[in-house]
Amino acid sequence: MPNIFYEDGGQFKVASIIQKNDSTYQANTQHGKRVKIKINNVFIEFDGSMDDFLQSVQVQANDIDTELLWECVGTDEFDFQAAAKEYFGSQPSKSQLAATLMALYAAPMYFHKKNKGVFKAAPENVLKQALDAIERKARQEAQVQKWAEQLVSGSLPDEIATELPKILHAPDKQSLAYKAFYQAMDTLKMSAYELAKHTGGITSMPQYLLQRFEVKYFPRGTVLPDVVMSMQPENLSVANVQAFSIDDVSTTEVDDALSVQDLGGGVKRVGIHIAAPSLAIEPNSEIEKIILQRLSTVYFPANKITMLPKNWISAFSLDEGKIVPAFSIYFDVSSDWQLSEPISKIELVPIETNLRIQHIEPFFNSETGVGSADNLQFKHHADCLYLLELSYELQKKRDRLEDPTLPKKYDYGIDFDADGKVIITRRERGSPIDTLVSEMMILANTSWAKMLHDNNLAGLFRVQPSGRVRMSTHSEPHIGMNVAHYGWFTSPLRRASDYINQKQLQSVLQNDVAPRFDNTESDLFVALGNFEAAYSAYRAFQDMMESYWAMVWLKQENIREINAVVLKEELVRLEGLPLTARATGIPLEIAPKSTVKLAINEIDPEQQFIALKYLTVIPDDVSKSSLLDE
Repeated sequence: MPNIFYEDGGQFKVASIIQKNDSTYQANTQHGKRVKIKINNVFIEFDGSMDDFLQSVQVQANDIDTELLWECVGTDEFDFQAAAKEYFGSQPSKSQLAATLMALYAAPMYFHKKNKGVFKAAPENVLKQALDAIERKARQEAQVQKWAEQLVSGSLPDEIATELPKILHAPDKQSLAYKAFYQAMDTLKMSAYELAKHTGGITSMPQYLLQRFEVKYFPRGTVLPDVVMSMQPENLSVANVQAFSIDDVSTTEVDDALSVQDLGGGVKRVGIHIAAPSLAIEPNSEIEKIILQRLSTVYFPANKITMLPKNWISAFSLDEGKIVPAFSIYFDVSSDWQLSEPISKIELVPIETNLRIQHIEPFFNSETGVGSADNLQFKHHADCLYLLELSYELQKKRDRLEDPTLPKKYDYGIDFDADGKVIITRRERGSPIDTLVSEMMILANTSWAKMLHDNNLAGLFRVQPSGRVRMSTHSEPHIGMNVAHYGWFTSPLRRASDYINQKQLQSVLQNDVAPRFDNTESDLFVALGNFEAAYSAYRAFQDMMESYWAMVWLKQENIREINAVVLKEELVRLEGLPLTARATGIPLEIAPKSTVKLAINEIDPEQQFIALKYLTVIPDDVSKSSLLDE
């Protein structure tokens, strides 16, 4: 019996016939397997060796010039026998017929299959597009391979460097740059971060974390160009005060200042003055869009991303020696600390002094004292003494006076010396300076929140009628602070919420200005949601960066044991550091807020990992001072 040449699952095979009927063949394959083959799948019957025939067909198929074959068959439909006649001549051999069929199947771009053994040549324009696509793909694969080899060797091609932030943090997995980067990662068995360091695209974990944050929250970049002020505050009177601010030495956005005037008879007029960028901002202007996109200044160790462009900060920051537009609120305070009804104004305020906390704190603190009127050490020292007394009285009225017998609490931050060494900074919560500034801001914030409420104006209020603090577009009590109304007004250079509230307040103080938002406007609800989400994300980023540097400090100082406060279960806050982590082995009977001693078994800042193990509980009567306090 002769043999057959047939197609099975897209592959061409040969078999010897055992039996043939109208619809099928019974046959044995080259390897002796008995198979049933539909007659429609068989193209040629032939005699002789199956192996020799198949080998000859494959050789001849490889030799066929596909382009010449395409030119030979014309534009109409054709079968493989006709194609073989056009290519090989009028009497092609059976092996040539099989080779032609194999060549037709192997070039689907040139020959579109219509039926079993029947094809149609691709139109010239379609073929050109297909061939161009193949050539383009080949070039792309070669480019990917070249870039991958460069990455493996430790170099970073410019094209990869340009896309590196997106490759690391928001990859387009179809891009050539990503494919090359991923191929190099696979070759070296490295993570994306490790490969970025290997090639010099990333130099440190802080840079990597900052880049990830910026890609997600600042996709257009963090650098703001100067934005022209299309309007300026006009017809403002100059306040008869010499105001002063109290801020950290690194502060460049001075939002708030204070003033004290002696009215005689034991009465003093206290002024709280807040920077007024809203006076130059029109609804839906370019600068307002920036504010509602950025929503807040972002802080992290030794750096920040400002909400406003530099020229706006420069124009409205309450800097020393300037006379600056401000929202002012005044209270006349009697000798027995009774406050008059507030008077609010929009005016120009002379800023006499920018006091810096690090410069005045040595003379104004809870350890060595705040000084006295007989021994003044810095400008406005006497005003600070008076405002501190007023602050204590305000705390009493709110029933929030700090208990001096309770252990002191501290906030910790990260700084660096000239050599880049990590320094842990400490700030006492409830220190004289902290109390003075915070109570004055609370006074302004509560008064202006009440003003919006009394005028039936929406705003972004901080409320706590019960449970957790949240934001709302209408005022409710804040039980944590024990006030009836509260909102943020005092940092409009740094927070969108304060800008929005100031814009609403402007409509109360200036008759010709309409409220920026009405009480039902959906945009205000959108702004509230966006601000809360951004403010939370920015805070989480700051915490993460501080945690990294805290681990670096522990390693730098070779700390092996440290005290920590138990927050819940295994979660602890290390004393003396802005770092919360988990510790193993803490007994279940140890209550939250207990102080424990922990062993530091491993620290890997690059992996953001610290291994802490419980050693012992610190009795309540033992000092809870941290390593830094000691």
